[in-house]
Amino acid sequence: MNRFDYVRAGSVAEAVAASAAPGAAYLAAGTNLLDLMKGGLATPATLVDITRIPGLSSIESLPDGSTRIGALVRNSDLAHDAGFAARYPAVAEALLSGASAQLRNAATTAGNLMQRTRCPYFYDPASACNKREAGAGCAAIGGETRLHAVLGFSEACIAVHPSDLCVPLAALDAAVEIEGPKGARTVPLTEFHRLPGDAPERDTVLEPGELIVAVRLPPEAADFSAHARYLKVRERTSYAFALVSAAAMLRLDGGRIGAARLALGGVALKPWRARGAEDLLAGREPDATTFREAAEAALEGAHASGEANAFKIELARRVVTRALQRALAGTPERVPALPASPFADAPTSRRALPQAFPQAGATAHV
Repeated sequence: MNRFDYVRAGSVAEAVAASAAPGAAYLAAGTNLLDLMKGGLATPATLVDITRIPGLSSIESLPDGSTRIGALVRNSDLAHDAGFAARYPAVAEALLSGASAQLRNAATTAGNLMQRTRCPYFYDPASACNKREAGAGCAAIGGETRLHAVLGFSEACIAVHPSDLCVPLAALDAAVEIEGPKGARTVPLTEFHRLPGDAPERDTVLEPGELIVAVRLPPEAADFSAHARYLKVRERTSYAFALVSAAAMLRLDGGRIGAARLALGGVALKPWRARGAEDLLAGREPDATTFREAAEAALEGAHASGEANAFKIELARRVVTRALQRALAGTPERVPALPASPFADAPTSRRALPQAFPQAGATAHV
């Protein structure tokens, strides 16, 4: 690890000012950043510690019905907040399916948004990687592609985004509040992460010195609380990133789907909002045919980025279909639910009770 300077900021303004130093990086829990530094993948000249800044660790219900999640709210605190879990159960379910209990106790909301890809070529200094070094090439292309993208990739990068939390946040129209040298701005989460294009070294739209201060969920996001699920398929039961995941939410009106929200994880370099599938679902009867058509729409344009990952397209369709079926059955009392079979129908009663939450989600086999 290279030598670096350390600055502890006492306010957002102090943090933004300190980040003006060349090569500065913000430090919260550091669950990803410190690993990158140890591996030589990140070499900040200055670490600006934001963990003592007041006002960034609270979950607030705002007068307009929206919810504001501070940048430093811990993943475990957010998932186990009874009021939050009741309003946004798919977000709690996603949080509890990620990492380990120890990491969830440290990892923060903003840090989750800022995670870098887990592409093995990115972490291997002997491999060419455009994300690690612009213009170096992409060793993943033509290499081992089992875990790589099937949507939104480019000739420069086929990596995927690793976050669980960001998938339901994207589905629920979350917005990211940002402070920086030029003042404050708000960016929709669906626009916060960048697809690789010809500049895969840029993960987000953040400009130098900008700091995430909060994530905000709009009032209408709570309208889907009775029928909301997050389904994650991975290669082992816990501590694994998603092969494919889906956040599915329905609002039922008179036996039909009044509105739907759907996003996928593990398929692209950002959470993939399936707006075409949402439009298809609206006004339809919630049956197997409708859900299968929605799954097809969600994967429109998908194609393999290598010989080893074509299976992810059909896997993603099945995950979307199953997530919609689970959402239709109703938000369960336990989040994540643990039925006898991973694909058994979920209970229809709903009330997210943090004391009933298991510490890790189950692997789903499709």
